[in-house]
Amino acid sequence: MNSLLPFSDFQHGQGVESALARFEQWMDAPDSPVRAVKHVAASEGEFAPVPDSIHGTLAEALMRRGIRQLYSHQAAAIAALEAGHNAVVVTPTASGKTLCYNLPVLNRLIAEPEARALYLFPTKALAEDQLHEFLGAVEASGHPIRAFTYDGDTPQDARKAIRERANVVFTNPDMLHAGILPHHTKWAKCFENLRFVVIDELHTYRGVYGSHLANVLRRLRRICEFYGSKPQFVCSSATIANPRELAEALTGESFDLVDRSGAPTADKYIVFYNPPVVNAQLGIRRSYLHEARRLAIEFIERGQQTLVFANSRLATEILLTYLRDACERGPLPGSSIRGYRGGYLPRERREIERKLRDGEIRGVVSTNALELGVDIGSLDAVVMAGYPGSIASTWQRAGRAGRRQGMSLAVLVASSNPLDQYIVEHPEYFFGQSPEHAHINPDNLEILLNHLKCAAFELPIRDGETFGTHPTEDLCKFLETEAGLLHHSAGSWHWTSDTYPADAVSLRSVSSDNFVVVDITGDHKVIAEVSFTAALTTLHEKAIYLHEARQYQVEKLDYEGRKAYVRSVDCDYFTDAIDYTQVKELSRFASAPLAGATAAHGEVRVNTQIVGFKKVKFYTLENVGAGDLSLPEQEMHTTAFWIHFPAGFLNRFEDLTQTEKLNGITGLGNLLQVIGALLLMSDPRDLGVAVTEDLPGLGVRAAGRFEPDLFLYDNYPGGIGQSAPLFDLAPRLVSGALELVRACGCESGCPSCVGPAGEIGARGKEAALRILAALAGQTERSGAAAMPQ
Repeated sequence: MNSLLPFSDFQHGQGVESALARFEQWMDAPDSPVRAVKHVAASEGEFAPVPDSIHGTLAEALMRRGIRQLYSHQAAAIAALEAGHNAVVVTPTASGKTLCYNLPVLNRLIAEPEARALYLFPTKALAEDQLHEFLGAVEASGHPIRAFTYDGDTPQDARKAIRERANVVFTNPDMLHAGILPHHTKWAKCFENLRFVVIDELHTYRGVYGSHLANVLRRLRRICEFYGSKPQFVCSSATIANPRELAEALTGESFDLVDRSGAPTADKYIVFYNPPVVNAQLGIRRSYLHEARRLAIEFIERGQQTLVFANSRLATEILLTYLRDACERGPLPGSSIRGYRGGYLPRERREIERKLRDGEIRGVVSTNALELGVDIGSLDAVVMAGYPGSIASTWQRAGRAGRRQGMSLAVLVASSNPLDQYIVEHPEYFFGQSPEHAHINPDNLEILLNHLKCAAFELPIRDGETFGTHPTEDLCKFLETEAGLLHHSAGSWHWTSDTYPADAVSLRSVSSDNFVVVDITGDHKVIAEVSFTAALTTLHEKAIYLHEARQYQVEKLDYEGRKAYVRSVDCDYFTDAIDYTQVKELSRFASAPLAGATAAHGEVRVNTQIVGFKKVKFYTLENVGAGDLSLPEQEMHTTAFWIHFPAGFLNRFEDLTQTEKLNGITGLGNLLQVIGALLLMSDPRDLGVAVTEDLPGLGVRAAGRFEPDLFLYDNYPGGIGQSAPLFDLAPRLVSGALELVRACGCESGCPSCVGPAGEIGARGKEAALRILAALAGQTERSGAAAMPQ
């Protein structure tokens, strides 16, 4: 039986309905790649009258837009704010959350022309999009309300006018942290009259980024108190398990929760698609990128405006290349497909957003940059190339289809990654589970201390003052005696250094320096910017840098100047960097025996270096070449959970060589990363994996002794609090990994369990299975892994 879905009988204009019929028909077929079709039924709207407190001109403007009444959740949010409370609104995509804060803000600004509001968005693109909508509402109201974006792209000559004249400032946490709070004296009029702080896309502020934002907001509240204002907070979020808890942790204020949506919804269908197996012995499935391309091109060619999500910059550019090639061979021009990701310049992103809204382009391939609420109009279909890493993100991406009306379809195409395979083969887990909790740790000492420095720079810290819930005296004494940054005088701690502390604190990554990509093919021109961490893997010399499906070869990387010089080339391969990671235990917080091994968690140092790259051919993914590199080593202090395997534990596997044991532990790391992400309901990319062969505390392998450590470390500086729960869950980690590897029918390893046999090495699956069984207190006979389960 042909395992490809025969979509060729789609009728133009009926692609969604025809595709759905085919998916449902194939659900019941033997060995069907369709693992689930979930119907999310349409719902009627719940409405409420526009409150009498809303100014007449605003009510008239709403009427002209066809809004004669509000959704019930909009009315509830406005009522909470008018009562003087803070509000957090949690409703689905395209349910009118923006009006929940725009209407009360505009109403206050009309009644109080000197009032100010601050809007925070996680991305510049979203701030621009929301400014456009806000200005449309201002124009319709007929009132002289001034609103501007203020970010890194704002011209210097415009900044003074914005500080003095803007009623509403649209910005992002990074600019608030480094460009506004340290210069609060220039913003005195704004802070004196600040009435509202709007935090959009609240669910994005988790982990390290959220922990930083909580401290930025502590500094904001401190400055507002100095200027005599106490703004209300209003937050909006996609569906997460703990929105009120997150809003209160970020702001230190209490909130009213508005989570019952009154917006009507159309029928939506979610399809789980698992590419068919092409080699059962090796457990190899058809490429998920090829399957995502095939499904997307069928939708696009039959008139369905389609958004394709990929999980990385590289996958986005590869899919864009494939889709453009397919379009150029068919009835559509390649320009009808565009890419969209963070590295594109603002002008390019605005152009893509506009053309998507206007229907000028039929499809877009995007990273998670379009997961947020940028207005891109009404889409018919969403194809997700790979599981996004969390339930919340999957629903957010699926919600991009059918934002306004009409039936829509979202298809999740699973990769061979074990987490993807678990989700797609256990749809009841996904559909029966609530979205993840979003956790932050604003009291992480490294983060807290960095922001306390920024706070002292902004205003002296008074004796007895707290920062968040923390007394500041001991921390200030440390900054005086150990760092020489503060001096105590007249009942306050004063900043005495000539440094600018906000510059040294990046909210999102290890370094705040972006690399600029300069095309030197003709006239030199900047075509993109790349974050520091991504630059080391994508802009090394001889790399093929992909931008809008065009290939550029990196001629020179100016590491100190943060520039990469590229030249346009036409080649049939892309490059993939190879890194080497070494983890060193610094301090152990706790440890416990684990069936002859030792489980522990504590603080570690992670050293990573890019040591080479592979040349990978488009379509076939053949390795067609390689090269060596020697880029500067990157160091990070973080927290980790690890298992130490003493010689006595490993000696029980006498028939395995030392290399085979190491292969098994490497495969075990891949399994534990997946099970750990499932147990913590976190993104697996938040967990790094490394195996070291050094003895603890020695830094070198001792002669004749082989005692490796398997580390699962937080992939962020300072850690994000995952190591302690992993340590507590160690037995469940082991049993879950054992269950996963036993259930996989491959012979010697595959991408869906321990990893491909060619990557983990000889007897890797067998060794991993036997080591896991020993850790679980069971026995697994030699050669058992070779028997299909």
